[in-house]
Amino acid sequence: MSVDKQTVAKIASLARINMSDDALERMVPELNNILAWVDQLGEVDCTGVEPMTAVIPNTLRLRDDVVDADPLTGGGIRDKVLANAPAAEHGFFGVPKVIE
Repeated sequence: MSVDKQTVAKIASLARINMSDDALERMVPELNNILAWVDQLGEVDCTGVEPMTAVIPNTLRLRDDVVDADPLTGGGIRDKVLANAPAAEHGFFGVPKVIE
């Protein structure tokens, strides 16, 4: 795939970039080089290679999600907190609908 001056002008127009004719001429070979490099990537045989998000295996270190029952440090007082709510529904704060 290759681009010409008209294609570069169209891309610049869609991106709302004002470019002179000289700048358009300079961009043609640059974009063609980029597209040639992308075509080169398509030639790589990657059959049997699993998709990955990183080069090295990465796992998250997770801690147990436990609620501290001590009322001074937080947790275990849901009913007391919801007693202050203007509208409590099913153990949660009730809020007015904002999407119509």
